[in-house]
Amino acid sequence: MTPEELSVVRQRLEAFAAEMFASMARSDQRVKGETYLRGLLLDGRRKSMQPMAERLGVDHQGLQQFVTTSTWDTAAVRARLAARAVDLVQPVAWAIDDTGFPKDGTGSPGVARQYSGTLGKVGNCQIGVSVHAVTDTASCPLDWRLFLPESWDTVKAGPAAVKAAKAKQRKTLSNAPRAAAPAAATAVAVDVEAVTEAARQRRRKSGVPQEEGHRPKWTLAIEMIDGLAGHGLRPPLVVSDSGYGDSGPFRSALDERGIVYSVQVNGETLAHPAEARPVARTWSGRGRPPASPRPDYSHDAISVAQHVLDAGRGAAVTVSWREGSKGTLTSRFVFLRVRPAGHRIPRDADGSLPERWLIAEWPDNEDEPVTYWLSSQPADTPAADLIRYAKIRWRIEHDYRELKTGLGLDHFEGRSWTGWHRHVTLVTAAHLFITMLRLDPKADAPA
Repeated sequence: MTPEELSVVRQRLEAFAAEMFASMARSDQRVKGETYLRGLLLDGRRKSMQPMAERLGVDHQGLQQFVTTSTWDTAAVRARLAARAVDLVQPVAWAIDDTGFPKDGTGSPGVARQYSGTLGKVGNCQIGVSVHAVTDTASCPLDWRLFLPESWDTVKAGPAAVKAAKAKQRKTLSNAPRAAAPAAATAVAVDVEAVTEAARQRRRKSGVPQEEGHRPKWTLAIEMIDGLAGHGLRPPLVVSDSGYGDSGPFRSALDERGIVYSVQVNGETLAHPAEARPVARTWSGRGRPPASPRPDYSHDAISVAQHVLDAGRGAAVTVSWREGSKGTLTSRFVFLRVRPAGHRIPRDADGSLPERWLIAEWPDNEDEPVTYWLSSQPADTPAADLIRYAKIRWRIEHDYRELKTGLGLDHFEGRSWTGWHRHVTLVTAAHLFITMLRLDPKADAPA
């Protein structure tokens, strides 16, 4: 926003900040919070503290103190933001995803060489996992977690370093000319204690809480869903990309909570056909008896890609799901009922795996399907609804783009755990305020 545009909605912003920051104990904290929001909303290339302070005409040290050392609870603020966002957006789904924050050096909490979808490659970055309330026309973040790689975990850093060194050695040996390769690999030398101490020092400098360690991203997502449930918020449906959908434990965790999902999966994900039934195990009398008397499937599961190929292109139907910038979005899809397989997927008492929708997008101009989803929506769900929810994750990319390019989500230059979480919380508040202006037909200023 320009200063003139911001002045038009200044009173609304002050009222919004007073409501969202009501949990802050001191009035000066609430004032600083509203000031920070103005800095994020004002036009400017960088939304780090010094450039924002210059545009606002305030001392940047005051903003820095508010974000890094002041005593206020991000969880309490996020709870208010999430409740207001759900009430405003009226989401049809919650989208789960993660985004990268490219960084120089190794001092920022959670920074490491790791794959980032933002970069499209492995790079030095932080990864933030987020949950968003989404519809086809609006969306808002509800919560965030900062992912800690194994190198930031004092229990796992040493073993992870040994594993990485062995992998590097295997790659070197496989790429070396056969004549030059040694007859046997030498032992990998890793000073586990030194690696562990380095992780301990990084954690201490950036203020990572003792209870925080490495956990899979899908676990962080479930923790956020559980935390929001503690405030009375429950997703109508969860959507995600294959980074989460490929995890059987993630899907099982949603099933255990009675949460419906529509998640993208890799084509190699295994499944049985819906009509397959487990049979009682028999013992021929030779060899070791079965370890468990529980019935099991007599045939191996096959990939979801093979299920769709077996059904053939003729099984595809045309479905339209929403209006895009260039007209109605339409494609061809195959819909099958399958039973996703996996040793960590809970089974019914008779040994049956749960039945799910397998959805595959197979455009006319493609030789094979291009995308696959598994959905726990009811068996009688119309095809149009199945595709609408499968495709609705696009909104989260809109959020990330606006949060970063417009509101400075990835402009934070501090190196503290607390500072990162407070910055993303305040950026979330700014995004919610803009969304309120968009959805309010009486809004006086563009957003």
